[in-house]
Amino acid sequence: MIQGLPNRDFWRGRRVLLTGHTGFKGAWMLFWLEAMGARVTGCSLAPEQPQALFSHLHSPDRLASEIVDIRNPQELATLVARARPEVVFHLAAQSLVRRGYSDPHGTFATNVQGTNNLMQALAQVNTALAIVVTTTDKVYRNANDGRAFVETDPLGGHDPYSASKAACEMVVDGWRSRFAAEGCGIATARAGNVIGGGDWAEDRLVPDAVRAWSSGQVLQVRRPEAARPWQHVLEPLRGYLVLAEKLSSGADMAPAYNFGPRAESASVRNVLSLAAAEFGDVRTEFADTPEGPVEAQTLDLDPSLAEVDLGIQGLWGLDRTVTLTAQWYRNFLSGRQARELCEADCCAYLDSVRRASMACIQ
Repeated sequence: MIQGLPNRDFWRGRRVLLTGHTGFKGAWMLFWLEAMGARVTGCSLAPEQPQALFSHLHSPDRLASEIVDIRNPQELATLVARARPEVVFHLAAQSLVRRGYSDPHGTFATNVQGTNNLMQALAQVNTALAIVVTTTDKVYRNANDGRAFVETDPLGGHDPYSASKAACEMVVDGWRSRFAAEGCGIATARAGNVIGGGDWAEDRLVPDAVRAWSSGQVLQVRRPEAARPWQHVLEPLRGYLVLAEKLSSGADMAPAYNFGPRAESASVRNVLSLAAAEFGDVRTEFADTPEGPVEAQTLDLDPSLAEVDLGIQGLWGLDRTVTLTAQWYRNFLSGRQARELCEADCCAYLDSVRRASMACIQ
């Protein structure tokens, strides 16, 4: 078995509960899990965008029994009892910083109380061997000093979204001993900024750029020098899968893992410059001073722990990540099928994992 590559034999026939399966990352994760033969039960709200990736990759028929709001403990408990999951990936969240400002109540209700509802439902069923709860790189108390965060750094949050995800970490920690006593491993996964084909969410950099450029409009950028740890969506998903396998085996794992690129964070301006090169003649206007609600100017992660414990290393640098993402959108808008494009990216990524593994052996 190749280190750092999900084991298909482990996932074949495995009962998996995936919350947030209609979202961008969730749709990619569902695609990957089902390709390995897992028996996945989804739990999510209906897709927000009419062109949502989920709608292109998965049959709408499955939504009839899987549209459940994690803020509703009764409906959630019923779904969990039906699924009886062996592995749980909790991706459902209110995941937008600016929406957190406009709807702080809904943000905390989803990210904090929704997570607690899920933990309670799972404890009642008591079938899970592994639970991976995804949070964010924004859970850390950020002094904007440019230092890469490690998992033992203090948690914080200067906006409702970041604070709600830090609080989500505390909810998970409060349930940890309960699940450990039943032989279930649980860990949180803190991923850097994720991009890739099929994200159509409002107020995210790449989807906003694609919408503007493809319609001939000028892209307005409010924080061009903000730096983030950008990575392709397949990078952290691989980490989540391998982490779940380790937790299921009873291995002594850390309570949290960072998943991000090896390289330093890159600016919004840099990412857009790479993307624009793929789209051709496009127009972008950068604000002279930061606009909008307060957001961290600099954010960076240290992924060393995941490299040591899981054999997970970032494989695609910024250039390839942005180029492949831009090509996905350009091809999709030209009439190519989303499934075909996702399959091509998955094959390319798995080939990169195998090549990296062989290089390490040699």
